[in-house]
Amino acid sequence: MCPYRYYKVMRISKEKKFYRYQMVLSVETVGIKETVRRFRTTRNTVRKWVRRWRAEGYTGLEDRSRRPKHSPLATPPNERRKLVKLKKKYKRVGAETIKAIENLPHSSKTIRKIWREAGVSSRKRRKKHQTKQNLRAIKRQWPLFHQIDEDTKDLIDIPEYWPQMIRNKLPTHQYTAREVTSGLLFMAFARERSLTNSQLFAEYINQSLQTCDVDLSNTTRQTDNGSEYIGSWQAKKDSAYTKTIESIHGQRHQTIPPGAYRFQSDVETVHNLVEVEFYEIETFKDIQDFMNKAYSYQLFFNLLRPNSYKENKTPWQLVREKNPTLPIEVAMIPPVFLDDLLDKRLERVAKGGHDVSTVP
Repeated sequence: MCPYRYYKVMRISKEKKFYRYQMVLSVETVGIKETVRRFRTTRNTVRKWVRRWRAEGYTGLEDRSRRPKHSPLATPPNERRKLVKLKKKYKRVGAETIKAIENLPHSSKTIRKIWREAGVSSRKRRKKHQTKQNLRAIKRQWPLFHQIDEDTKDLIDIPEYWPQMIRNKLPTHQYTAREVTSGLLFMAFARERSLTNSQLFAEYINQSLQTCDVDLSNTTRQTDNGSEYIGSWQAKKDSAYTKTIESIHGQRHQTIPPGAYRFQSDVETVHNLVEVEFYEIETFKDIQDFMNKAYSYQLFFNLLRPNSYKENKTPWQLVREKNPTLPIEVAMIPPVFLDDLLDKRLERVAKGGHDVSTVP
């Protein structure tokens, strides 16, 4: 006789089917009553496994799922189909972002599960992340506009955007500025990467923020060492971009150490987001349609889109927490097409008069 009760054996056994098989053989040899005594279980348990053995053979001795066949709280089929269509529409956009965009009642976990079961979970797994020193907690303590990271993004290598860019003569480069502690996003576009365009964007951001009563006297504008920011690497004087930044008393231009790309992680992160959530999804009829949709996305990013890396709050919420007196217009500065700014500047220079940038 087994010294342990049947249910205790089942909890620790790795060969449950074989143990039950021994039970079935015992029934055929000594009967049910003696088997119940030997295996220290109940008549109903013995009868159950004998019945399954006779009906299905050895595979019938496996545990069966106790999952209910019908769940009253399960997502209805029509809603599941809607979620699958949304995934196909938004492509690589994640569940949390789609939930925010479409104001879905389902949890992000449920949405991902439905996508996985439908076979439309297309986000590629990244390489194993190597954890580095986490500066989020430090950056969270910075005052507003303590640092703005700026960078450019090439748009010619985005497959969904490239045919539209060629056909409709759309911008080939994005100029991006991001306020680090809140995540506020500012964008501009151009058909080339150049020091002139970087200078125009810097002037535009300076004037727009000062119009919104933002104090830039203690702001650091950080960039990489690209020629669009520092000019020639052989230059012995400050570039036009640096002079534009430092024309505001107290504001300074800082470049990252060569090869230290993680120093620009805040703006590089938003470059990946805008590619997935904007360029891979939207279609554009012409340059005006492109600028309108870019402005809509920037408003969505600054005012409505929660950021999981910043306490799951929107940039505007974080701005309000740090400085409640700033107007909402600081989060609504529209993107600008730098080619138009340059044309207007050249036109004013040709006619004479003061050179003051304006919003197109």
